[in-house]
Amino acid sequence: MTKEELITNIDRLITTTSQSPGGGLAQSIEFLKNYIGKDNSFLKTLEKINPFGHNSGISVEVSTILKALKGYVENDLLRKISLEREIQIETVSDYLEQAESLLNDKGVHPAAAAVLIGASLEEFLRNWLEDLEFDISTIKNSLDAYTQELKKLNKISKQDLKDITSWGGTRNDAAHGHWENVNDRQRIKLMLEGVNLFMRKYSEG
Repeated sequence: MTKEELITNIDRLITTTSQSPGGGLAQSIEFLKNYIGKDNSFLKTLEKINPFGHNSGISVEVSTILKALKGYVENDLLRKISLEREIQIETVSDYLEQAESLLNDKGVHPAAAAVLIGASLEEFLRNWLEDLEFDISTIKNSLDAYTQELKKLNKISKQDLKDITSWGGTRNDAAHGHWENVNDRQRIKLMLEGVNLFMRKYSEG
């Protein structure tokens, strides 16, 4: 959800709260859980409000919190992703930079870069699932398993699924020594570009 959409929805919730305090409180709590995050002071404060209290009191409290949240969003203080995930993404990006260096070194077989790109992508997907509070221990520790779960959660598209499957195949060829399939340096460069674009696309959570 964009900044403008967040602000529009917060304004809508403020209006709803003035008309139906109890309903506005419930909607606001769910909205914050889904779009702002489950670990923030705004949500925690809302959850402390007694839904069975006096309507005027509920209305004032909820509206005050929502207006504060609106200002927070307007001032670009809202993190789109957690700090931990941001650090993880930066780390994976560093791996991809290393892969690019390997690709630019004519003395290194492109398979080395393909393996590193594949490992970086797998790490990105695993971190993403963990950030979504998905229990990683319930599935196989693999690129394919992470991809399938993200698709089930509607986090990636069918085209993303096809792309990741293709990249995974290239990574496997490199890892298993099928050199004839990973000799083309340009093909691995396209893989790197694709993974970079994919990561940028989904690095906003």
